[in-house]
Amino acid sequence: MIWQKDGFIISTEKRFLDEQVIHQFLSNESYWAKGISREEVSKAIHHSSICFGMFEGNPEEGNAKQVGFARFVTDFVRFAYLMDVFIIPEYRGIGLSKWLMKTITEDSELKNVNQLLLATADAHGLYSQFGFKAIDEPDKYMRRRI
Repeated sequence: MIWQKDGFIISTEKRFLDEQVIHQFLSNESYWAKGISREEVSKAIHHSSICFGMFEGNPEEGNAKQVGFARFVTDFVRFAYLMDVFIIPEYRGIGLSKWLMKTITEDSELKNVNQLLLATADAHGLYSQFGFKAIDEPDKYMRRRI
């Protein structure tokens, strides 16, 4: 799928993703994946159910710069976990994160998934605009962290 707006494109085509840009952001600028290796980023992308790359310009024409990213692990029916959402700093403040989230939550493959989950330390305001809220029964959820 491809969405276009004001010179930017969102695409779910993994072949357009610039893994160098994604790795650079995740390993150096994110708080959640600091120090992640290039190989781990590549593996995560490859095994994700669906990825959303945001580009300035058209990646099909080879003249695009990747400026944002998000990915899901999902069964496309009952559960989807959203992660690694970012807009590179020099492109923030012009509504791209809102457009990315609107595109994600209205995507035909994801809009009817029973439960979307994410974790954030600082973007509650953004995600709440798209229906995300704090877990109302946290005692039912468990996690194993390595």
